[in-house]
Amino acid sequence: MSKGLFITLEGSEGAGKSTQIEVISNYLKGKGRKVICVREPGGTPIAEDIRALLKNPREDDSMCDTTELLLMYAARAQLVNSFIKPKLQEGFDIICDRHDLSTVAYQGGGRGMDMNHINAVRQIVLGNFRPDLTFLLDIDPEEGMKRARQRGKLDRFEQSKIDFFIRVRNTYIECAKEDPEHIVLIDGSLPLDKVSANVIACLEKLDV
Repeated sequence: MSKGLFITLEGSEGAGKSTQIEVISNYLKGKGRKVICVREPGGTPIAEDIRALLKNPREDDSMCDTTELLLMYAARAQLVNSFIKPKLQEGFDIICDRHDLSTVAYQGGGRGMDMNHINAVRQIVLGNFRPDLTFLLDIDPEEGMKRARQRGKLDRFEQSKIDFFIRVRNTYIECAKEDPEHIVLIDGSLPLDKVSANVIACLEKLDV
């Protein structure tokens, strides 16, 4: 049995990841492949509990950056080790809404945390485990937050100031420039059908 593909989607708030996850899933299923979609943080009962801690704003105790980082990796460790790796070995393709690149962008770029510290935790949690392909949906932070507000109540991350999301975006773009072989930059501000067409064009190159 051949190992499945691990595909991740990244981007700032409101970039349109959920829509493209469905596009990718339908494309792969159309090729006769078995597909599972998950999200980070979350994806397992334990990781979903951690997601609630990370996402839900609270007034009685603000979360420090180190706590945020370690909770992110705790949820990631649970999802990767208890679910993603076994399913990949069973031949399932896994499509994940966010993964490790989000930590580089949000905790590294957005929060300004020391990348040496982030890399140390990443090595413990992931080792050499990496996605086969990452789609980075890029959008202007102002437009992205406008879309996020239209969805309803903002979570703890979405309540951050616009400067935070500008740093996140800049970090994402820099990462894409450094690793174009694995990170595909997609203009998320284009009309939906064009964004989807660009995603599918990249998938066609995988020869699945």
